[in-house]
Amino acid sequence: MTGLLLTLPVLIALITAVTLYVVRASLRAIEWLSVTSAVAQLLVCAALVNQVMIDGVQAVAFGGWSGPFGIVFVADYLSVAMVMVTAVIGIVAVVYAMGDLRDKKSYGLYHTYFHILLAGIFGAFLTGDIFNLYVWFEVMLIASFGLMVLDATKTQIEGAVKYVILNLISTLTLLLAIGLMYGATGTLNLADLHGKSAQIAASTQQMIAVLFLFAFAIKAALFPLFAWLPASYHTLPSGVVALFAALLTKVGVYALIRVFTLVFPLTDTTIQPVLIWLAGLTMLTGVLGAASQFDVKKILSFHIISQIGYMIMGLALYTPLALTGAIFYIIHHIIVKANLFLIGGVLEKKYHSSQLRQLGGAYQTMPGLALLFLIPAFSLAGFPPLSGFWGKFLVIKASIEQEYFWLAAVALLVGLLTVFSMSKIWSEAFWKPLDEQAKPPCGLNGQWRYYLPIMTLTSLTIVIGLVAEPFYRFAEVAAVQLFDPKEYLAAVLGGQQ
Repeated sequence: MTGLLLTLPVLIALITAVTLYVVRASLRAIEWLSVTSAVAQLLVCAALVNQVMIDGVQAVAFGGWSGPFGIVFVADYLSVAMVMVTAVIGIVAVVYAMGDLRDKKSYGLYHTYFHILLAGIFGAFLTGDIFNLYVWFEVMLIASFGLMVLDATKTQIEGAVKYVILNLISTLTLLLAIGLMYGATGTLNLADLHGKSAQIAASTQQMIAVLFLFAFAIKAALFPLFAWLPASYHTLPSGVVALFAALLTKVGVYALIRVFTLVFPLTDTTIQPVLIWLAGLTMLTGVLGAASQFDVKKILSFHIISQIGYMIMGLALYTPLALTGAIFYIIHHIIVKANLFLIGGVLEKKYHSSQLRQLGGAYQTMPGLALLFLIPAFSLAGFPPLSGFWGKFLVIKASIEQEYFWLAAVALLVGLLTVFSMSKIWSEAFWKPLDEQAKPPCGLNGQWRYYLPIMTLTSLTIVIGLVAEPFYRFAEVAAVQLFDPKEYLAAVLGGQQ
């Protein structure tokens, strides 16, 4: 049963993708199958979370080859948290796409690529092998590029090319690091590498760690390697970019956390001071980029970069409290960022543009959407008692305890500038009257397809904020498992530790 639960998220997504391609000409069949599959993935992931909470870390080896020799999937608290929130985003994205993308001629292919992308994300979070992490990254890259160029305009293709080029550089660097790692240790199993990486010569260890940092920094959009994100995300349909914004960079963050706790504990390398500076610069450059923009999607795209800085700040400080805050913040940010892009998509659909100067009057025409915007916007800025406050509070508290006062000051400043950016969207899109020369707003067909996902994510933001303790406790256990991976090692290696 354990092995089935571990593999089902990936299997369901891949089987669904193949079936959707076969029935791509039938809109009704596509939507029924895609939604049913997303619900099934959510239920399976919930069952996996429950099993890990009851029985501890779970692992399954494929083909009868137990670790460290075979391919393994492993589920600890961090993994199941990530697959669970991925499943939540998956189901809301599918429903939203039924309104936002249904008139696209390649609508059937969207659902096919969507489930391939989900399979890649699930695989990346569950794999216990560094080479297979690379494989799942490639699955994600192919699927995400396919989504980018469906019915693409010239601007979208230009953005997609920039996205692919930088991610290919990341891929090649990651492959080089993996090759060097295998040459130095003779293994690629993450649990096995926990012990064997310490036996690598110091200079070689340092070089491999830097290569991993560079490769995953591109995936996570860290300073100064984030140019691909604002160059591509704002060009995409809202049903696509919400999914990308929620999940793609978080896989890079997850990989950084996994590698620099399990394989190369951060305090055993010389990378920690570099990562602390990268976290601060990522927060600052991202929010300054957002403050300078006058397009809803561009503002939100730069804020992805800014908020990634908080997550990396938690890893870089490398204390149980800081890592707990980072994990809590990742969960919060996935939900809030997807929601803000979905809300931006409704504005764009209704007003034919995401440019702030062409928006206005949304508070009068859509008061419900105005309220639904304020909640995730305040959460992103860190207003109590919403989910974003607790994540920021934890990492800032950890930075003060470690006497990185300048980093705490940067984090607080970034929070204030985030308020400025969100206020700009509110004042321009919702509060000011619509310019008489702008196109009048149009109606939305099937409004429930837009509003149900937004209301679901808004409700989760409120729940995580008001009932924060169980989520904090879960993140705390996840952090403890990262610092003391004996349960992870036992699940994968058994008596071979």
